[in-house]
Amino acid sequence: MSIETGSLAEIRAFVLSALREMNYDTTGVDDDTRLGPAGADLESLALAELGVRVEERFGVRFDDDEAELLGTMTVGEFGAAVAARLGSAAAGR
Repeated sequence: MSIETGSLAEIRAFVLSALREMNYDTTGVDDDTRLGPAGADLESLALAELGVRVEERFGVRFDDDEAELLGTMTVGEFGAAVAARLGSAAAGR
């Protein structure tokens, strides 16, 4: 998967779907919504679960330090970070 609008849209759709499956209300959540407090309001366990779901779906990895930063990211920033990892992985093949 390359970094293009389609893959960013796919990542965003997956993130929103995962949040709904985790019983979070995604009404009004967009690319500018923070994942943590004052946004989607994911707590640390939910952030970890979202990270694992994204890792499993897209085959990317986040180290412990990066996982802690997820709560400070917006949905758009998180999607771009995943897309960048996908692009790096594809370039390394």
